[in-house]
Amino acid sequence: MLAVAMELFLEEKDMPLLRFDMLEGRSDEDLSRLLDAAHGAMLEAFKVPTRDRYQIVHEHKPSRVRIEDTGLGIDRSDKVILVSVTTRPRPVEQKQAFYRLLCEALQRDCGIGSNDVMVNFVENTDADWSFGRGEAQFLIGDL
Repeated sequence: MLAVAMELFLEEKDMPLLRFDMLEGRSDEDLSRLLDAAHGAMLEAFKVPTRDRYQIVHEHKPSRVRIEDTGLGIDRSDKVILVSVTTRPRPVEQKQAFYRLLCEALQRDCGIGSNDVMVNFVENTDADWSFGRGEAQFLIGDL
């Protein structure tokens, strides 16, 4: 019962921030498809409102990035991306669904294989967010 209540609470109030680190060189159209695919996976896995969309792309020269495989034998290509998700705490099941849905969407919409998708979650609390006006909207009840 507590898990269900926590999931409903998160569905109503969470606004994940997604940061994408990748090698430079993708077109604006490619980036748009990538961001749309990731947003679709987030909507399905996290059940957040459609306009909860906070995405930042960081492009790097190839000499500035090393994303290896932690000894897992995962071959990477020049399409590799690291997705960092900053969010309030989420159930493990939602995170696992996001990993799967993100890889499926990126393969389908962008031709990016699952070997080229690395994801990490950074969790924080209500006090760690301000959406503007110098206020912590989660704490003052606006969200």
